[in-house]
Amino acid sequence: MHYLDSAATAPVLPAAAEAMLRELTEDFGNPSAQYALGRAARDRMEERRAAIAAALGGEARRLRFTSCGTEGDNWAIRAVLSCLKALKSEGYEITCLKPDSRGNITAAQVAEALRADTALVSVMLVNNETGNRCPIEDIAALLQNRDTLLHTDAVQAFLKIPFTAETLGADLITLSAHKLGGPKGIGALYIGPRLPHPRPLLYGGGQEDGLRPGTEPTAQIAGFAAAVAHWQANLDGFRAHMSALRAEALTRLKTIPGLVEVGAGAAPHILSVSLPGYPSQNIVTDLSDRGICVSAGSACHRGRASHVLTAMSIDKRTAAGTIRVSLGPESSTADIEALAEALAEHQRRRFPML
Repeated sequence: MHYLDSAATAPVLPAAAEAMLRELTEDFGNPSAQYALGRAARDRMEERRAAIAAALGGEARRLRFTSCGTEGDNWAIRAVLSCLKALKSEGYEITCLKPDSRGNITAAQVAEALRADTALVSVMLVNNETGNRCPIEDIAALLQNRDTLLHTDAVQAFLKIPFTAETLGADLITLSAHKLGGPKGIGALYIGPRLPHPRPLLYGGGQEDGLRPGTEPTAQIAGFAAAVAHWQANLDGFRAHMSALRAEALTRLKTIPGLVEVGAGAAPHILSVSLPGYPSQNIVTDLSDRGICVSAGSACHRGRASHVLTAMSIDKRTAAGTIRVSLGPESSTADIEALAEALAEHQRRRFPML
């Protein structure tokens, strides 16, 4: 199998699986329990919280565990796209910024859209479909003397590109484990000092200082921390490997007649390309039959038209033929060669449909 969809989910690292197994079978105490087994579970959890926060360049007391990136986004702003619609129905006024044809959003656009009563700005750090890197630092500088808070979804950026909580300047930062080789079902929200009294998304028990009720998933947290540690131990090598492989993939794929790059991706692990006129769902299915895994944009879309490409005003033929190739440390030149051969063969055997 040639797995080229790490932006959807990365293979679970052996170190992460081993750490989880110990928590599930040996160190299984409830971290809220007051006896020794529970206290030990809490101590390990807090050590892992501190390690993940340190990798982000932040304070452990500001990192709160969630079930995933989507929960973190909703908690931070109640505003992933579906949530924005809900807020609008409740009377909130929402301004959506339109990227240019390369997928870029600028700080100047944000400045122009700000109003006196703007409560929150939310911008992805790295877009999960195009790999574009948004200027969060510049946007944070715009907001530093205002009451407006800044949230960024850093799920596709954490440890893939250089940044820290301090240098980024965002007030709320969303993370997820399974993009790094950790387990699904665990993420985190980093809450900066400009939001001293955040309100919980859910209500119930006193876990996470009363901000995120429910027994903490200690096995998933263990896997998250183990994946972060693995990345930190190999950081420069992993980034260089993915960046070089992305460049190689783009060079190889551009030899296919008519293929175009989509967006201005700067992240080392995401490449968006299109065969205009060749429907991406057919491409994905055909490549899957050859043991090659890529996606037709974000896995979150489940086959629906991409709102990202629509916002970029990409023409219909190009948008409909777009696939996302996403890399991890385990990706190889052999994977790229198989993809290029299969995509060229797909084009030779199929007729354009749009």
